[in-house]
Amino acid sequence: MARGGQHGHSQLGGSKSHRGAGDEGGHGLRDRALPLWRRRPWLGFVITGVVAVAIAGALVATQGSGGRNLLALGAGSASPAGATAPGGRTTTTAPPTTTTTPPPPTVVGLTPTATALPLDSTLTLTLSSPPPAGAPLPSLTPPVPGTWAVEGPNLTFTPSTWFQPWTTEDVVVPPGLATTSAPLPALHFAGASLLRAQQLLAELGYLPLRFGSGGRSALSGEPTTASAISPAAQPGSFSWQFPNVPATLSALWAPGTSNTVTQGAVVQFESEHGLTVDGLVGPHVWNALTAAVAARQMDPYPYDYLTVSENLPESLVVWRQGQDIYRTLVNTGVPGRTTPPGTYPVLERFRTTTMTGTDVNGTHYVDPGIPWVAYFYDGDAVHGYVRSAYGYPQSNGCVELPLANAKVVWTMDPIGTLVTVVS
Repeated sequence: MARGGQHGHSQLGGSKSHRGAGDEGGHGLRDRALPLWRRRPWLGFVITGVVAVAIAGALVATQGSGGRNLLALGAGSASPAGATAPGGRTTTTAPPTTTTTPPPPTVVGLTPTATALPLDSTLTLTLSSPPPAGAPLPSLTPPVPGTWAVEGPNLTFTPSTWFQPWTTEDVVVPPGLATTSAPLPALHFAGASLLRAQQLLAELGYLPLRFGSGGRSALSGEPTTASAISPAAQPGSFSWQFPNVPATLSALWAPGTSNTVTQGAVVQFESEHGLTVDGLVGPHVWNALTAAVAARQMDPYPYDYLTVSENLPESLVVWRQGQDIYRTLVNTGVPGRTTPPGTYPVLERFRTTTMTGTDVNGTHYVDPGIPWVAYFYDGDAVHGYVRSAYGYPQSNGCVELPLANAKVVWTMDPIGTLVTVVS
């Protein structure tokens, strides 16, 4: 078959055949027009006993009955021996196609990697080259809602809201994306801000302050799903919930800073929710606090504050939400075992317990059956104790009350209640 779809041909057995000048045989009949093969000398042709076939850019003659040799024209090559198509035509076999798959990129690095990452951080995984088309994206463990964006060799993760406080995240690189020579570093995220914890404690009534705007609490505007509560401080301001706040109490408060008022609120919250009582806002406190806000679980106790005066006659006053509601004479520590001035939260309470220690004269004592005990500082407690008189130093550092009075005060000093000792 020649190019253009035209055929060279002969009329075998007919009345005449066409030959051109230069053909073997030396002569031929003359037509009125040049034969086709004379006008296009590259076309295939048939000479007595020889068939020419152009395959893959080469004209190859196969030997017929006349015993002629193979003839090749053009840049091609002859068909491989033995490759014969139906009808006697010689065919060629296409060379095998080799597909080279480039190796996957390698992980160059992950940023940022500080030990206390901001909760609104974006993460960038850098590869040695852009990821393969259709490659799976990285994932985070534990999962975090967000999106990955690919720009060249950089894959950037943006959280939908924020990373959870105090969490550790691992970036998992799937095998189809890239290879890693070493495990990626774990990512450690910072905790919630102390100011935000103070806001939530105030909303639940654990602080003697209100947080919100226009004199209204912000609690109603908080989400009802714990994970949706922002760990970042929100707009608003603090104001005292009650009038007549004692100066010794108001002087302790400062928003956004660690202080005894906040410590007392955290201690009380921990006690109410079955947590370790240490006064520190950590992941367990945060999780319980956001759950309480989502469920609107308010502080079940009124806000009480105890002031112990070492001025004679020594006394204890209970302030509750704007007014003094109880007063009693007390005994504090003798010289050498004085009751330390300052403000401390109640950390432990017992209806009755055994107290042991050493008096200032070196005598060791064991006193069973001490009632209505609320420990607030290094073994010192507000408790009941039988004395012949009250109002001056007699104890080994504790604040002693008449038994009946101690029973009343014990209902007013739950764990977390602040006790201020004024010398």
